[in-house]
Amino acid sequence: MESLKVVNLSNEKVGDLTLDESVFGYPLKRHLIYEAVNDYRAAGRSGTRQTKTRAEVSGSGRKLWKQKKTGRARVGSIRSSIWRHGGTVFGPHPHDYESSLPKRMRKNAIRSVLSSKLRGEKVRIVDSLDLPSPKTKEMTRLLETLKLSGKVLFIDKEVGRNLELATRNLQRIGVARASALNVVELLHHDTLVLTRSAAEMIAEIYAS
Repeated sequence: MESLKVVNLSNEKVGDLTLDESVFGYPLKRHLIYEAVNDYRAAGRSGTRQTKTRAEVSGSGRKLWKQKKTGRARVGSIRSSIWRHGGTVFGPHPHDYESSLPKRMRKNAIRSVLSSKLRGEKVRIVDSLDLPSPKTKEMTRLLETLKLSGKVLFIDKEVGRNLELATRNLQRIGVARASALNVVELLHHDTLVLTRSAAEMIAEIYAS
């Protein structure tokens, strides 16, 4: 795999980095990405919706009138679902939506997205992301210096406090730790900016 240039925060070349072939040269597998996205979104569902059945709503269980010879329809309880304030039939109840996607499939999906971004020239490598101050204008200046546009995800080995605060007010900018990547976040952003240490950690975690 060919080397990518490493730049500093002034967009000056300070070296080269050869990315791991098994991670950043992985083939595009759309079905894996699809499964990983569904798994991530399902895990985020709370599943706490709840409705009361006729056994749970308040009200007496007494039979309201006798069965026959009243000229009225038969009724057994005021909590019947056809009555106002009665129980709900087949309503939603707490449910766990989390699936069990194998760890290997999840890792391969991330490798597939990373490789796709690299092939599309959407991966940049910087020496570090140590901003001098936690100000939004510092991040805005960095984006202009690195000539980045669209949605950008900064990935570092450990996200510094200055980086986190400087990006908080910019909706199109995200930050992530190299050890906590997910497919949805990678797909959501157009360009990935990795530090040298983050790229090495990703290779260590996701290499086959």
